[in-house]
Amino acid sequence: MSPVEAAEAVFRAEHGRILAALIRLAGSFDRAEEAMQEAFAAALASWPECGIPRNPAAWITTAAHRKLIDEGRRERTRREKQEPLRYETAASTMPVEPVDEEDAVHLPDDRLRLIFTCCHPALAVEAQVALTLRTLGGLTVPEIAKAFLVPEPTMAQRLVRAKRKIQEACIPYVVPPARELPDRLAGVQSALYLIFNEGYAAASGPHLVRGDLCNEAIRLVRLLCELMPREPENTGLLALMLLHDSRRNARVAAGRLVTLEEQDRSLWDAVEISEGLALVERALRARAPGPYQVQAAIAALHAEARTAAETDWRQIRELYGELLRLCPSPVVALNRAVAVAMSGDLKSALREMDALDELDRYYLLHGARADILRRLGRNAEAAEAYRRALELAANEVERDFLRARLREVG
Repeated sequence: MSPVEAAEAVFRAEHGRILAALIRLAGSFDRAEEAMQEAFAAALASWPECGIPRNPAAWITTAAHRKLIDEGRRERTRREKQEPLRYETAASTMPVEPVDEEDAVHLPDDRLRLIFTCCHPALAVEAQVALTLRTLGGLTVPEIAKAFLVPEPTMAQRLVRAKRKIQEACIPYVVPPARELPDRLAGVQSALYLIFNEGYAAASGPHLVRGDLCNEAIRLVRLLCELMPREPENTGLLALMLLHDSRRNARVAAGRLVTLEEQDRSLWDAVEISEGLALVERALRARAPGPYQVQAAIAALHAEARTAAETDWRQIRELYGELLRLCPSPVVALNRAVAVAMSGDLKSALREMDALDELDRYYLLHGARADILRRLGRNAEAAEAYRRALELAANEVERDFLRARLREVG
């Protein structure tokens, strides 16, 4: 392995761990990021001559820490030479003792603190997602901007505002106390699931699936499970992502969307399914069911069906009823109505959907209504519903699918 390859491998595998430790030491996102970047630059200059160190990640951490120390000394010197009141940076935010390479191996893992800081409820959801991808995922600003289809300057400003909010609001770099953990953990899980959903079914743009975002979300939830292994909802969320992601290669064929009912199940990823099913069982053994565990159980029933006809829609309907009890929302009610339709009661499902007035601008409601009307042979009404869905949909692959359905009933 070349020095460049070694540095890239360390960045991919240890970026979040190193940055989390440096943020704790520096008390600043920006200073930590700058120190880490300088450490990687120093590695690329040093390793070709001196060789790749035995523990590259510890070398990077130590080098970055020393740069923070140097910065702290320069800042103290400036403060001593200038009027003291002009510089109010707390000395406690500056590292004062160096850490050698051996000690760096044993630094505490601060990534859990970083996750809760990035996903603090004082930050907007969009900022939580962007900051999580930037700090824990190591994605660049252009990569995050591209993923969420916003201009780079917009994403850069979003990150700047999030970091400023953390500093100005004195958001603590800590894991919340036990009494706050359930609510705060739900926010973390929600942010990570939002990243996955944007990858699994992009809200807009030319592609239905963004595999890079799916992979990054799964990696981050694996990290959350590693850091909080006794939380069954973390396990359930990982299982849910894996079971959904297992169908990734079958969801689009020749650029066209393929419904779950019509997918070639031989293209489903057997390894992800096997791991996902095992995780569902492990989570449910804790006997503390939550929304992600229930959704994972639904995904497991789809994964276990060898054909679409073998899908246990009645049990799926019951599970959606449980999910509706745990987290009542119009979208969950819509999903339950779809399960009612697929279990054979089309008319009841249509009545349930017609009652969801609050989803009038949600294209999936109109797409689902159109599908039921098509199955009932009410083609004129189905066409009207497909047109409404087409007005609201932004993803081009989904729009092409709706146009094709509209031609079928037109």
